[in-house]
Amino acid sequence: MPENAIIYASGNVRFLSAGERSRMHLRSVELQVTDRAAAVEFLTGPWGLVEVGTRGNTTYLRGTAARQYAIAVTSGPASAVISATFIGARAEVEATRDRVGKAGLKHGPWIEAFDEPGRGAGFYVSGPEGEPYRFIVEREAAPAAMAADHARPIQVAHVVFNTKDREAASRVLVDTFGFKVSDRTRVMNFLRCDELHHVVAYADSKQASLNHIAFEMPDTDSVLRGMGRLKDAGFASVWGPGRHGPGNNVFAYFVAPFGACVEYTAEVQRVDDSYRTGTPDSWKWPPGRTDHWGIATRDNDKLAASGNAFPYRPIAA
Repeated sequence: MPENAIIYASGNVRFLSAGERSRMHLRSVELQVTDRAAAVEFLTGPWGLVEVGTRGNTTYLRGTAARQYAIAVTSGPASAVISATFIGARAEVEATRDRVGKAGLKHGPWIEAFDEPGRGAGFYVSGPEGEPYRFIVEREAAPAAMAADHARPIQVAHVVFNTKDREAASRVLVDTFGFKVSDRTRVMNFLRCDELHHVVAYADSKQASLNHIAFEMPDTDSVLRGMGRLKDAGFASVWGPGRHGPGNNVFAYFVAPFGACVEYTAEVQRVDDSYRTGTPDSWKWPPGRTDHWGIATRDNDKLAASGNAFPYRPIAA
């Protein structure tokens, strides 16, 4: 199937034009860590990302997709989420900034050139509980895609934030950012801005923090091979393998040495406007099961600890 072909959950296939392929999407997540060298060693080692360079105290790493980078790690005194970065056409990013201003959300000034791969122009904005987003227009063309490799992630698939009020958080993404709700479960909301079933999700919690970052792998075999590779490196899965309900994606979760929960995922559902938004009644499981397969093992203590590891770094207004 050509790279510009999108297969929807309905079975329909659509071929995207070059203009459509520049539509807003999640490009990267930026983290502050206390030991950048150890984080880079893990991310370029068993995790499989490729280092694309270091500027100042920040190292950038990419997957195989034709994108500048997937994650950036910055040295700092404490662990924190710096931003989840979305890229799009200038008109849509500027329109988002206008809506942000009208909504009264805390946001930073327009920056004409971020000192990072892509030299994007854009701005930071905080969600209702401080979750930091960034919307940018890249000035430089993205690098060519790398050859598919079962040991390397393709791209960041989604980021999940813990929240004390997921409905309030979701309303901001819908009303101000222009996202759409794909599904609601008893404990989570899933939102999209492109064909991926979700690029952001909110999970019920007692604190606002990072829940996890998901990296898309080529296929289910890649996820399972990754579980073995990570286990051999001393990082056994803390949840998985399984196949989620919302998004229908295969999953395996790990706690990285820098404390964040990271996920290998594959076969993430692609949807269009014909997709019917799910409700909690759409996603009920038999006793003792939380996914389609029902074979996953789960370490709740390690998952809970990772959910406390990365609060949000306040943006500069």
